Amino acid sequence: MIEGVRVKNLKIIPDDRGRLMEILRDDDEVFVKFGQVYMTTAFPGIVKAWHYHKKQTDNFTCVKGRIRLVLYDARKDSSTYGEIGEFDLSLDDPILVQIPNMVYHGFKCISDEEAMVINTPTRSYDHKDPDEYRIDPCDKDIAYDWSR
Repeated sequence: MIEGVRVKNLKIIPDDRGRLMEILRDDDEVFVKFGQVYMTTAFPGIVKAWHYHKKQTDNFTCVKGRIRLVLYDARKDSSTYGEIGEFDLSLDDPILVQIPNMVYHGFKCISDEEAMVINTPTRSYDHKDPDEYRIDPCDKDIAYDWSR
């Protein structure tokens, strides 16, 4: 596991009206700070990658469809420098993956339906000065094959 990445198993609570799932609480062991909550989607086969943040920590979970979340540790001072981590996220086995700053990440929709991801980062998005640093998903500096 990449240094600093944490995983929280989530529990779906069903009843006769539907389902409830707590994703992140301020009394969770993995809770750092609240910045904002946002939702992003990807259509089947679409890749949204690569990017990292210098300041914020991300907390990803998938609430519809299925994604493959991929992390790459480019931190030269990390004990897991150069490692790749993969997580399949869906409601079938719900988890929250906490992604530390400076770790590249991206995901691919691997379901036949649109995937929906909820992120609860530790910082609000700054439209004037975004804490987001991107490279192309096919960049050969990160040896990952998204076609798998």
